[in-house]
Amino acid sequence: MKLTELFAELLERETHRCRATLEQVPEGRNDWKPHDRSMQLGYLATLVATMPSWVAMTVDQDELDLDPPGGSTYRPPEWTSRADLLKALDESAELGRRALAGTTDEHLHTPWKLLVGGRVVMEAPRHEVLADTFGHLAHHRGQLTVYLRLNEAKVPSIYGPSADEPAFG
Repeated sequence: MKLTELFAELLERETHRCRATLEQVPEGRNDWKPHDRSMQLGYLATLVATMPSWVAMTVDQDELDLDPPGGSTYRPPEWTSRADLLKALDESAELGRRALAGTTDEHLHTPWKLLVGGRVVMEAPRHEVLADTFGHLAHHRGQLTVYLRLNEAKVPSIYGPSADEPAFG
């Protein structure tokens, strides 16, 4: 199997899992967080909804600077409803799909860099960065399920049954 096919299949599975999770996010609680040092619920939900676009960033860009000279112009999309979150997920996943469809396995073996203030803090082949991205997404989605539980929202089955969805699926 080609790497592009593997990552495309993984993107579809993870998008489905993210959708099931985002469908349970409580509205009107964007500022809620379980601890002072924790992310706010709204920011975390946005992160989960938009991380599939990191696939496109990894494929289409050679690097990302988290603190570029002059500052960043990136602002996460704001949402007020689950429908907004799901729309962000759909758009993000579509960017990832298109990037994977338009690239090659050879390109996924070329280097990609993460910088902070112009300094390289990580350099790895794009296929390794993509694998890490899906692991990172699973981590934050898991974190979001804890937020759901603490807000009395249902936790969907993701890799197997949950207390709220005992039948997988």
